[in-house]
Amino acid sequence: MRNFEYYTPTQVVFGKDTHLQTGSLLKKYGAKKVLIHYGGQSAVRSGLIDEITSNLRESDLEYVTLGGVVPNPHLSKVREGIELCRKENVDFILAVGGGSVIDSSKAIGYGVANPDNDVWDFCLKKAVPTGCLPIGVILTIAASGSEMSSSSVITNEETKEKRGCAKTDYCRPKFAILNPRLTYTLPQYQTESGCVDILMHTMERYFVNIETMEITDSISEALMQTVIYNARILMKEPKNYSARAEIMWAGSLSHNGLTGCGTGGGDWACHQLEHELGGVYNVTHGAGLAAIWGSWARYVYEVNPERFAQFATNVFDIPCGTDYKETALAGIVAMENFFRSVEMPTSLHELGLDLTDQQIHDLAFKCSFEDTRTIGVFKQLNMRDMEKIYLMAR
Repeated sequence: MRNFEYYTPTQVVFGKDTHLQTGSLLKKYGAKKVLIHYGGQSAVRSGLIDEITSNLRESDLEYVTLGGVVPNPHLSKVREGIELCRKENVDFILAVGGGSVIDSSKAIGYGVANPDNDVWDFCLKKAVPTGCLPIGVILTIAASGSEMSSSSVITNEETKEKRGCAKTDYCRPKFAILNPRLTYTLPQYQTESGCVDILMHTMERYFVNIETMEITDSISEALMQTVIYNARILMKEPKNYSARAEIMWAGSLSHNGLTGCGTGGGDWACHQLEHELGGVYNVTHGAGLAAIWGSWARYVYEVNPERFAQFATNVFDIPCGTDYKETALAGIVAMENFFRSVEMPTSLHELGLDLTDQQIHDLAFKCSFEDTRTIGVFKQLNMRDMEKIYLMAR
């Protein structure tokens, strides 16, 4: 079991109509002029942006708005936000949306607070930020967990690179408003993609090849069971408040560090493999993870089949005999069957990608940073391993 630090400074305000507390929360954290950052027109059409701006005016807060964030958020929008914040003397960013909007907000916050650096250099690890504008969140998609995390992932649409912007506590949101009702209107595909993302944030920390803490494993296994159970409910009842609430809170807990206590940080190979798919082909993140996970699992499970067997037994109630490999494979099949049950892909073809050998080679070349790095800790993967997993996933 590894030493660990656990730090979760974000104030969570959870429940119905909690977004009406936005103004008072912003004032609590010292905001004077706010950038309201959001995605597409759904936030406008639903009336949410009007509710928020009205709430800010009632609280005597100035604001400017910037919409247009897309999935796999673009560097160009981040640069636009940095310029707008500097021009308008913004001192606080309010992210209204899901992971893409929150990640874009964090990158903008880094850019404004570090005027001597280009924000993309933080993604390329050429520079380290020394601060970030404070961030608040009104969550409308349960998926990324970015509302409580120190992570931010940005896509350079010109180079088709999807990279982690920086991982520091500077960008952790000051507060996160979680109103499950704000997720009611999400398309089914986005809802279930979000559920996969939550599962994967937990599994990336769970599948490590070291001794772990029983309590952390138990929390992770219960979280996964909860997501699987409620994701199936939402296929039939998209406005089931209880199921939406369970999924929303699971999303935050899956990525605020709780399920990584004592696991040494996690594996994250599937996320790295998917980042190339998102950067090059602009696929939905959770769906991309579902398409790649089974192939990754089959490629690495023999390193520690007992770990996969524990997953199969404790998450899917598969009896564990003396043959750990058999139980492990049954658990992998069970997870893929769950993906299918919520209409998520289990291959690149089902994801809508029919890739040539050359295209797969190019993905592995990019993922390995031109054959200069390995990924993963359950089993370290070099460029040739990455290529084999992409081929298995085809």
